[in-house]
Amino acid sequence: MRRPHTGMRAPHRSASVDAAVLVALGGLLNWNSTVVREASRTGNYGKVIELARTHRRMTQAQLGEACGLSQSAISRLEKRSIGPYAMDVLLRVSQNLGIPAPLLGLAESTVQARIGTESVERRQFLGAAAAFAVSPALAVIAGPTDESEQQAAALRLATTSYRRLDGSTPSRELADAARSHLRLIQGLAGAAQTATHRIRLAAVASEAASLNAWLAWDMGDHGSARSFYGAAINAARSGASPLLVAYQTGSLAQFEAHTGNGIQAISLAKRARSILEPGSPAVADAWLSSVEALGHAATGDQRSADRALTRSRAAVHANTEDEPPPWPWVFSFDETKVAGFRVTCGAKLGLSKWISDSAGPVLATGHAKQRALLILDVAAGHLASGRIEAAFALAMQALEVGLQYRSGRIIERSRSLRRTFNTSSPPKVVREFDERMHDVYL
Repeated sequence: MRRPHTGMRAPHRSASVDAAVLVALGGLLNWNSTVVREASRTGNYGKVIELARTHRRMTQAQLGEACGLSQSAISRLEKRSIGPYAMDVLLRVSQNLGIPAPLLGLAESTVQARIGTESVERRQFLGAAAAFAVSPALAVIAGPTDESEQQAAALRLATTSYRRLDGSTPSRELADAARSHLRLIQGLAGAAQTATHRIRLAAVASEAASLNAWLAWDMGDHGSARSFYGAAINAARSGASPLLVAYQTGSLAQFEAHTGNGIQAISLAKRARSILEPGSPAVADAWLSSVEALGHAATGDQRSADRALTRSRAAVHANTEDEPPPWPWVFSFDETKVAGFRVTCGAKLGLSKWISDSAGPVLATGHAKQRALLILDVAAGHLASGRIEAAFALAMQALEVGLQYRSGRIIERSRSLRRTFNTSSPPKVVREFDERMHDVYL
């Protein structure tokens, strides 16, 4: 470890520094120590910086020189017990002291971003959810009084925040922060002091892994998506929650159905249903029935798909309680969602009537990326009916959304639609679509 130069003033040590913080793990500061976590939780990033600098045996002047700042600027930074903090300064300090980004309220990927760009500001915003995860207790979380319960609730809240951001944020901008969030949960689970807390964090890790699978899928990385879904299922089993295991298994089934693996999707959906316990939420039955319908549609079995959709719709109608979606569902599953599944099944089966009958309500959804995928399904229905211009006019709309959000899934679905139409002299709307696709590399 580097020592101060001879004749240089000894590093400043605050009287409030807890000696336990200076315990090293493999030569590094114990970032999980109580005083570090508490300082980060309260937004006292100056304290976190002071602890890290002192542990590294660096003076304020040395840190300032490394960061391009004066000694007095570092001093003011460390004395500031509450923000606002300049994000470019936090980035530079994080790099030079090796402080994990979430401890300074940043997503880990932010440390790799260029300082002073719009990208940094956006990642700072995304890092807010990761900052929740560092906290063992959040005032905004009501209910749990046990510290381990509060920590799990905070981590779950961050995962939910990322899920909601997915509707309006490119997955490529969320992915690094979401993976950092998952690694944080896994690290905390590995260091859990009790079996109860470890089981609780395993369930939280399952949800975070499923989020990462969804983002990988949207980016067109099917290998990573399967890997994350597998991790989500395994973690759910460790979390001792049959409902969560069924949810994650059903999520993998939905993924396989969309990617054309109908037989595997049906098998996974049946396995998920067998895991459900009596008294499970009605949404589980409704959702799994729709997933089964997708699997049957992927195999070309129209009759079985129709029966499954009928069961799904009946389960939704039977659930008359107007309540928020039950855990682990983040969004409600209602009749509009069933209609969306019917549109997608119709596109897979080449049934334009299924699409036209259900297209109206589903295209009013507020989730831009999901709406674009449904628009492509509607376009497939027009194409099957010979309405070429209408089909590619819609496909162009969806493609623009895919480009805006850099969604590999939307782009590939657009390419797939184009491959179904072959002619030696395509009409103008198709030529314009081809020109737009020409320089797309997602």
